[in-house]
Amino acid sequence: MSGLVDRLEHHQVAIYLIAIAAGGAVGWAATDLGPVLEHAINPLLGALLYVTFLQVPIADLGKALRDTRFLSALLVINFVVVPLVVAVMFTMLPAQQAVQIGVLLVLLCPCVDYVIVFSGLAGGSSTRLIAATPLLLVAQMALLPLFLWLFLGSELAKIVEFRPFVVAFVVLIVVPLALAWATQWWAALRPAGARVTEAVNTTMVPLMAAVLFVVVASQVPALDGNLSDVASVVPFYVAFLVMMALLGTALAAAFRLDTGRGRALVFSGATRNSLVVLPLALALPAGFEVAAIVVVTQTLVEVIGMVIYVRVIPRLVA
Repeated sequence: MSGLVDRLEHHQVAIYLIAIAAGGAVGWAATDLGPVLEHAINPLLGALLYVTFLQVPIADLGKALRDTRFLSALLVINFVVVPLVVAVMFTMLPAQQAVQIGVLLVLLCPCVDYVIVFSGLAGGSSTRLIAATPLLLVAQMALLPLFLWLFLGSELAKIVEFRPFVVAFVVLIVVPLALAWATQWWAALRPAGARVTEAVNTTMVPLMAAVLFVVVASQVPALDGNLSDVASVVPFYVAFLVMMALLGTALAAAFRLDTGRGRALVFSGATRNSLVVLPLALALPAGFEVAAIVVVTQTLVEVIGMVIYVRVIPRLVA
């Protein structure tokens, strides 16, 4: 079993790219599957975050949360620097409201899942990022309504239904975190719990691949007739990755972070929470379907960007 897990982890980037390509092929070939696959997104994400939380023992979580310098840098880059960058970009976005909402939803929320994978591949401190995941999720759910109001105004912000935010918080944070802690408690008391924990920890790569496959396959059918909208946001996503590499490197130096934490900071600032905010985009009213496509497009651009980041960031943060 350990040999299989090692091979999966060694080839995980290729597996994710294959999952995206397979999802695109299935989405084009079987357009009727889109609405069905959408229902699988939240359960798969919940399972993925459960496994993510399970990999950080509660004792390590407390230790990581006492690393106030790293946590402060993480909050600054994600909730001060990124909104300022987005504010500059927002003035140049297409005037279509659905496109603007999609870009705001995805760029204003920091990633909490595959950022851990890519940061680790680049020598970043994955343990620190995993431990900070609950904090980042709570902070973005609390601040996103405020950011939308600041960018869109009170009238347009009312278009966004915030009930899915509450559902996402419960399904993707509270339940997985509680189950992970319960599993850790069970593993500490019983050998059966330890065996279950070990088995569950082997599912990280397959779950991530499944999430990417389902997300792409469910949204590709909606591309029909919206290709121009997708093309219009790609340059913004590319520019965002370039700017955050530079700003993240500068901020890591300003906070005097060591190499591992510095690289983790850069990856956190650059990667966005497209998978978790997608259900929020899908909950928008009729006429805003393009927002979900805009969110998924960011995923595709970002995964390719992360492959480049794994090579470039170790040179910037050395």
